[in-house]
Amino acid sequence: MLFDRIGILLGASVSVADRGESPLAAFVAGDPPVGFAWLTLVCGQAHLEQISVLPEHGRRGIGRALLEAAATWAAGARYERLTLCTFRDVPWNGPFYRSAGFVELDEREWCPELHEIRDAERSNGLDEFGIRLVMVLVLGAQPGAPGEPPRA
Repeated sequence: MLFDRIGILLGASVSVADRGESPLAAFVAGDPPVGFAWLTLVCGQAHLEQISVLPEHGRRGIGRALLEAAATWAAGARYERLTLCTFRDVPWNGPFYRSAGFVELDEREWCPELHEIRDAERSNGLDEFGIRLVMVLVLGAQPGAPGEPPRA
């Protein structure tokens, strides 16, 4: 496991792709696939549920390209924000997302579903492995974007 390398030994989990849920949007890199990004809807806004790149394909810009594709799609779909939950100090988590323009979202600004997500993460023991954050990327308006007005 990727996290094993930095001393975070996570128990068995079910990948978002294996839960049988339908995404708001999904993006795949490679043929055959070597990475994906999975967006869900949280409190009426786009939320990055999972982004994964096979370790042997890491450090090639694939994760960043997936993140940029997800953010571009969400902005084009007239979402105002893209949120995510992540580890603050894991290099390919908090620092990576900060380098892409994400900032920490103060808990007072969390919608009820973000509180539920963080409660579930705590219940599942994720906070035992490091400080968790909710982060947000404010999406720019897309000039001439078709469709309904921006989502609240």
